[in-house]
Amino acid sequence: MSTTAIDHAHDHSGDHAHGHDDHPHGWRRWLYATNHKDIGTLYLFFSLAMFMSGGVLALLIRTELFQPGLQYFQPELFNQFTTMHGLMMVFGAIMPAFVGFANWMIPLQIGAADMAFARMNNFSFWLLPPAAILLVSSFFVPGGAPAAGWTIYAPLSTQMGMGMDMGIFALHLMGASSIMGSINIITTILNMRAPGMTLMKMPMFCWTWLITAYLLIAVMPVLAGAITMTLTDRHFGTSFFNAAGGGDPVMFQHIFWFFGHPEVYIMILPAFGIVSQIIPAFARKQLFGYASMVYATSSIAILSFIVWAHHMFATGMPVTSQLFFMYATMLIAVPTGVKVFNWIATMWRGSMTFETPMLFAVGFIFVFTMGGFTGLILAVTPVDIQLQDTYYVVAHFHYVLVAGSLFAMFAGYYYWSPKWTGFMYNEGRGKFHFWASLITFNITFFPMHFLGLAGMPRRYADYPAQFTDFNMLATIGAFGFGLSQVFFLFFVVIPSIKGGKKAGDKPWEGAEGLEWTIPSPAPFHTFEVPPIVK
Repeated sequence: MSTTAIDHAHDHSGDHAHGHDDHPHGWRRWLYATNHKDIGTLYLFFSLAMFMSGGVLALLIRTELFQPGLQYFQPELFNQFTTMHGLMMVFGAIMPAFVGFANWMIPLQIGAADMAFARMNNFSFWLLPPAAILLVSSFFVPGGAPAAGWTIYAPLSTQMGMGMDMGIFALHLMGASSIMGSINIITTILNMRAPGMTLMKMPMFCWTWLITAYLLIAVMPVLAGAITMTLTDRHFGTSFFNAAGGGDPVMFQHIFWFFGHPEVYIMILPAFGIVSQIIPAFARKQLFGYASMVYATSSIAILSFIVWAHHMFATGMPVTSQLFFMYATMLIAVPTGVKVFNWIATMWRGSMTFETPMLFAVGFIFVFTMGGFTGLILAVTPVDIQLQDTYYVVAHFHYVLVAGSLFAMFAGYYYWSPKWTGFMYNEGRGKFHFWASLITFNITFFPMHFLGLAGMPRRYADYPAQFTDFNMLATIGAFGFGLSQVFFLFFVVIPSIKGGKKAGDKPWEGAEGLEWTIPSPAPFHTFEVPPIVK
């Protein structure tokens, strides 16, 4: 029997117990994928689809808010849009994208053949599409999609139709996927590094993901607990969050934010890792303060567990607690400041060039720092009580998540895509994408600071006339930002997958040996071939 015939028989035997040996083609290649690169690609395409869907919802929200008065959507539907936009972006776009980066790059950076658990890797991806289908189809069931905000606060979430149950089930699936992905990443990094690569020689991206994976394992079960209690309150007569039955709706907020605050660091730490790889490469210098970067990342992760109630200053907690959470929140700015300082020190007197990855990385530092400062302002309890649930908060977290997580992902895509596809992206288009994104992002979200300071509440489908101008500006910016991402998809991503200028061995010439991996203490080499231990 010829080898092709054997392969063919394998393909049709239904027995893929040896995913590594036979190489399925066509749809089987993706369905049965156990290769870290294929799974990374699946994650990235899934997150791109969710990013575009969530973006459409954002544009619907902004369309309604272009002028005062109800024009297009009833408030109920508007609230479904805001809730689903948040859930899709957080759980469908940002987190899976970073897992995609991890799958692609971690084995390459530490010199491992693949991820530790190839089949679990496959399973953790394939939990996501059913979750996405559940989320999206909740729009079409009686009562519509969840409309309690992405934080699904009780008692609202205990009152809604079956769309909420679908949302809860989708979150459970996505949480299970995250936990499996994290176990895989931790095991791979701790057990599969090339000989001679100690933890303190790992690229920063591996470090930030190692810490992120521990965070995910710690907090995902907490979210599962919160939504399971919501489910039993809804259907099984419990009263966890029902005051009439002896429960406490504020307890939901405590449990949710004990998950939710570390979650926002889960969405930014991998971004820090990507930026810490790109800046040294284009500054042609080693990363400044490698060890302090590792310790800063770890302290951010630890501190993220003791600040959760700063989301709850308006719930009437005791002044002692308010003080504690205020100071703890300010404390977390210290390690973050260390990171920003180190990035700037890395660029200081480097021979910098500004290709697209570097533009996005520098743009990231600038805009993320602004988001960090507004976060520091919101940490001050009396200020927060005024600004709670206004557009100031919306501006703050979009500066951190869009200009933070998303810009870092774009940077990572432009930096690593030549390695992934074998082709260079078009530099001119990349730069256009950067400037269009940066400018329209600021046009969209900067006015929201003023709206919030003037008292415009978030999640409202209508507003008084004095807020009109800033809302019009924000809506125009949002459509510009949306179009920039459509441009990115059709004029950058798709062409660079199809072909184009071949990427050389060292696509970032001049950044000698600093390309794909930057083992931050010397020696300079890529760890595709495990180094020889002397």
